[in-house]
Parts: sequence; structure tokens; C-alpha cells
Amino acid sequence: MQALLGLSLAELTDVARAIGQPAFVGKQLAHWLYVKHAADFDAMTSLSLKARQALARDYTVGLMPPEHCQRSVDGTVKYLFPTESGHFVESVYIPTPERATLCVSSQVGCKMGCKFCMTGRQGFTAHCTATDILNQICALPERDTLTNIVFMGQGEPMDNLDAVMRATEVLTADWGFAWSPRRITVSTVGTPKGLLRFLDESDCNLAVSLHHPIPEQRAALMPAERAISITDLIGVLRGYDFCRKERAQREGAKQRRLSFEYIVFKGVNDSIRHADALLRLLEGIECRVNLIRFHDIPDSPLYGVDDKAMVHFRDYLTPHGLFTTIRASRGQDIYAACGLLNTKVQNATQP
Repeated sequence: MQALLGLSLAELTDVARAIGQPAFVGKQLAHWLYVKHAADFDAMTSLSLKARQALARDYTVGLMPPEHCQRSVDGTVKYLFPTESGHFVESVYIPTPERATLCVSSQVGCKMGCKFCMTGRQGFTAHCTATDILNQICALPERDTLTNIVFMGQGEPMDNLDAVMRATEVLTADWGFAWSPRRITVSTVGTPKGLLRFLDESDCNLAVSLHHPIPEQRAALMPAERAISITDLIGVLRGYDFCRKERAQREGAKQRRLSFEYIVFKGVNDSIRHADALLRLLEGIECRVNLIRFHDIPDSPLYGVDDKAMVHFRDYLTPHGLFTTIRASRGQDIYAACGLLNTKVQNATQP
């Protein structure tokens, strides 16, 4: 049976008509799904009994609770969610005193094959549907505390853009969650077709997985470099407007933010030479660079750097005009930190 979670207002209106109900029932369905977060049709008390029975006969709500969770000593929680295709994905809930962020997955596994990522080692299994993506949010026990969503879990969001765009439409539409797009960040390693569509059709923030400023050396870490060079990707981004909160408030500009993710590897991308190359690459773009600690993965020739090296790299970039921060590492003890999500074992052992 078809799940209603993930359908647009127009599609829910079609569902209402299909069960012999007036069009306004579609709006009621959207309210119950995306505002009230009803878990079943019986909870939708503003609908007639006949409508609820017809819905239960032909549709499902689409909510699937997590199968498992792991809690870190730092408060991070990693959840294992089932998907409509019978697989599993991991999501990470990251609370801080200022905000509560959920890192959601867009694919079961990933095609991109980045050398530093456990999901990439898992390989690609299936795309998440919009139902799968929104279920990670709506079925989250801490759902009502969320302030931000980042598409930085398993998978390449631009490789499954139809489902990602459906999910972000629900999150930002006035008939859906009614969130500001600036509460949502979508990441990419750089897939040309998907990136262009996202830039043209979405107001959500963009995060680019950069990790090396020199194309040939980036290709050794990230096979996606061969699809579009980082220099060409930056050229595309120069044609779009991005700004930080301060300029948006001052000028009334669209507050879509651009950031670059940069995992720092010892002896690979951590020298002043690399910092200068990064400055040249991003010159003139209003953006933020997030430095990320590398978490060792088995059988990898890559190693992270110590805190002193991270600070040195940041303190070189920022005075040269490139706003740079060091991302706090969360959930490492439960393998929930950047690059560690992997459901290969769970997929193999679940009944």
C-alpha cells in the first residue's frame, strides 16, 4: 500500500478525491501528517469514520519507528531506521545547548566511493524515498526538539535529488512543517546535474565536501572529482548568490549559506601550501570552511592530525579572509561521527 508521508498537498488532495472525499480533506491530511504527526488514521479525528476506513484500506501513514539506537557519552544518539525497500539507514541526533540537529541519510550506502568514508566502503544498495527521509525526522523520539536538519548522513543527496527535494518541500511548505529553508543544509561531493537543479530550485543551504583544494590530489581521495573538477564546481557556484546571516539582515538578501567541508588528513592536505591553494580556490566567495577531524577507519592509509595542527590551519585561513571553524566531533564512541555511518552489518543481520 502507498504511504502518505512524503506526498505533497496536491497529491494528498488527489488521495482525498480517490476515496470519495472533498478536496479540503487533502489539506486536513497534510495537517495531520506534518503538523500533528499522526501515527495512524484513527488519530485523524477531524476526518469522518468513512474516510478513515477508506484510507486504512488503501494506504498507510508511512511512519516506521527506529529499530535500534545507540547513545554516546556526549549526548549524541544514533538511530537505525527501516526503509520502504526493506533495508536500513542510520541517522544521528546531535543536541547542543544552542540547537538540536538531525543528520539524515538519503541513500542506503553510497556510490561515490570516497576513500575516507565507511558508507562509501559499504557501496550502493538503494535510494531512500521521500517517505524514508521524512520518517527519520517524524519518527525520531526527539522530533519536537529539532532546530536543524543536515543531509550529511549516508548517501549523496544530489544523486537522489527527486526524493531529497520532495522531503525539503514538505519541510519548508506552509502546508507542511513550515520551516525556514535556512534550517536545512544539503551536502554534496559535486554531481553536476543534481547540483545545478538544486541551486535553481531550492533555497536551502549548501555544503560542499571539498577535502582537498588541488584537483588531481582530490581525485585520489574522491572519485567524484572526475565527474566535475572542484575548480569547475567552484566556477558554477560563483554564478549564484550566497551570504551569511549578517549580510542578509543588513541588505535583505536571500539568506542561503554556502559552506565547505574539509577533513584534515596528516601529510595529505594539512600544510600551508594546501591552505594557500584553498584561499586561491575560494577567493571572493562568501562562505565558511568547516574543518573536520578524521576518524580512523580500518585498513586506511589516511590519518588525522592533532588539535594543535587543526588550530594552526584554521588560524592561518581566517586572518587571510576565509572564515574557518573547527567542527566539534560528536558521537565517535558509537561510530556516529563524520564518515563512520555504515549499515552493511545491520542490513545483513536483520531478519
